[in-house]
Amino acid sequence: MNFNSLDLNLLVALDALLKEASVSRAAMRIGLSQPAASHALQRLRNLIGDPLLVRTGARMELTPRALALRAPLAQALDQVRGLFTPDEFDASRSERHFRLMMPDLAVELLMPPLMEKVTKQAPGVTIDVVPWRGPAIFHAEFARSIDLVISIGDAFTGFHRQRLYTDSDALAVRRHHPAAAKLRRREAFLAARHVAVVIRGQNEDLIDTWLREKGVERRIALTVPGYIEALHVAARTDLVAFLPRRLIAALEKQLSLQTVTPPFDPGTDEQHMFYPTRAQFDPGSIWLRKLVLETGRGLDARKQRATP
Repeated sequence: MNFNSLDLNLLVALDALLKEASVSRAAMRIGLSQPAASHALQRLRNLIGDPLLVRTGARMELTPRALALRAPLAQALDQVRGLFTPDEFDASRSERHFRLMMPDLAVELLMPPLMEKVTKQAPGVTIDVVPWRGPAIFHAEFARSIDLVISIGDAFTGFHRQRLYTDSDALAVRRHHPAAAKLRRREAFLAARHVAVVIRGQNEDLIDTWLREKGVERRIALTVPGYIEALHVAARTDLVAFLPRRLIAALEKQLSLQTVTPPFDPGTDEQHMFYPTRAQFDPGSIWLRKLVLETGRGLDARKQRATP
C-alpha cells in the first residue's frame, strides 16, 4: 500500500462499508451519494488489494480480509477522532482576544448589540475591530491575525462565507433639504451634488460602479473614506449621500436626516461574514460566529416586523 495516497476519508468510508456490508446503506450512513460510495469502494480495493465486498446472490458479503479489518479499523478511527477532539471553550471564563475586520457601517449596526451579548456571556472576552482595507491587504500573515471579516462581495482565499443580513441603498439628506422631494426624479438626482464613499482598497464608490453600468454619472463634490463621515457631511450640508438604508435609519434621528428613495432601483445588498478555514472547528470561533450570525439575522427579523 502507498500511504502517501491514503485519504482518511477513505477509512471512514471503509468503516461504513464493513459495518453495513452494503454500498447503498454505507452511503446513507456517512452522507455520500451511492456513486461516491461506489467510487470509494473501488479506491479501497485498489489500495488494499482485496475486493472487500463480493456479491453472493442478491446480497453482498464481506471477504475474510474485510472481516479481519473491522475491529482494528474501528479502534484506529476512535484513536484518530480523539486526536482531533476540540478543546472546550468556556465563554464565561475565557479571556480570549478576537480580531475582526469590517467597514464602519457594520461597526455601527452590529457592534452595539453584539457587545451586549458578549458582555453577558463572556465578560473577559475582548474584541479589536480593524478598519476595512480591501482584499489586497489579505496576505498570509495578515489573514492569520483575523478571526472574522464582515464585508460584501466575494470570498477571500482561505475563508468561508456565510450570509449575515440584507440591505438596500437609499439617499440621505439633511432634514428640510430644499430638493429632498425632487430627488426621487432622475433629473434632480443628476443635478444634485453628491458625497461619495471610497473605502481604502477601492478605486471608487461601489454605487458609482453600479450607476456607470446603467449609463449614469452623478456629480461627486466630495469623497470621504467612510460611511459615517458621509452621513455627517450630508446632515450639515446640501450634499446627497447614497448609502445603505439600514445605516441611514440607525442615525436618521440623531443626525436630523431624512431618507429619500432614489430614482434608480439599487436592488438588494448582501453583507457576509467570512471566517478562516483554519478556525472552522475551533470552539471559540464557533461561539463568536454564532453570536455574530444571531446579531446580523436579527436585523433582518426587525425589518420584517417593521414591514406592513
